[in-house]
Amino acid sequence: MERLGLVGLANAGKSSLFNALTGAHALVASHPFSTTETSVGVAPLPDHRLDALAKLSHSAKIVRAGVEFVDIAGLVAGSSTGEGMGNRFLGGIREVDALVLVLRAFKDDAVAGADDALGSLETLELELVLADAASLETQSEKRRKQARLKGDATLAAEADAIDAAMEVLQSGVPLFRSALDPSVRAGLHNSFLLTDKPVLAVVNVGEDQLEEADALLAPVVSHLDGAGEALAVCVQLEAEAAQLEPVERVELLEGLGLGQGVVPRVARAAFDLLGLRTFFTTGDKESRAWIFRAGALAPECAGVIHSDLQRGFIRAEVIHWDELLELGGWNAAKAAGKLRVEGKEYRVQDGDVLEIRFNV
Repeated sequence: MERLGLVGLANAGKSSLFNALTGAHALVASHPFSTTETSVGVAPLPDHRLDALAKLSHSAKIVRAGVEFVDIAGLVAGSSTGEGMGNRFLGGIREVDALVLVLRAFKDDAVAGADDALGSLETLELELVLADAASLETQSEKRRKQARLKGDATLAAEADAIDAAMEVLQSGVPLFRSALDPSVRAGLHNSFLLTDKPVLAVVNVGEDQLEEADALLAPVVSHLDGAGEALAVCVQLEAEAAQLEPVERVELLEGLGLGQGVVPRVARAAFDLLGLRTFFTTGDKESRAWIFRAGALAPECAGVIHSDLQRGFIRAEVIHWDELLELGGWNAAKAAGKLRVEGKEYRVQDGDVLEIRFNV
């Protein structure tokens, strides 16, 4: 399962957001470094398509897709050189697939820390840029020596990619905001860089700032300039709502004009950020959402269910979820000749409902 790391300055609201997303109980305190160890939890992904399929099939069980979040120790200026929890912070980031940058936008006399979302973003970017530059400092020449000794063109290409990345980093720009060619990015794959990960910015607004949330979000959106997603969230309200019973939670969130709350918004944005998609299986025993990478072929998706299905794949019977609903069920769709039979070269689409045929 892909992991998203919650990253922020001290007291940005990371742990509260983690609790709201995952239903966990990570420590939340007003002093710096209340988070000193990483916490890991899964945020279930609400999906009205799955709910509709389960109702159609009278499923006894619903299994949702999920996104794994990691609450990483807080950062301070100087983390790239070991200040604060620097080494632990940077180590935690290297192990995740994408970054959720939590940026506090409200003042609280009881809580120390920055309240300028854009300033916080710039501090985070600078620390990550400095850490990446330090990591790459000696890598280029090592790759070139290895390339000469082995006559390996791939290593030479990696050295060129490192040089291109260093030029960007030395200008103070994180790689996720750079215009590096995709071939150059491919050459950086083995360098495990912090700023070469997809980014979602969450601007943490106060309860009294809900009406101006868009204005507080705007500078961050402008700064990212299309290089990442950005959302405004009142983390405190969401964390409080997460502790309530489902009916009370819905009443609170809807009463505040927050709709379904943070979980669908952040989890869906994170899901899309990683290039993930969902297909479904449905029946009276269970309706389930399965996660796959955009562009995956049918046998690969069969392997998500079980490796035996990928090895013995023959074909997949496929129908889009909304067409299945319109026709009234699997048997009705089959009787109407609406189930498509797809082979090994079929690229599964988001929202497909599959039934796999395979040899044991």
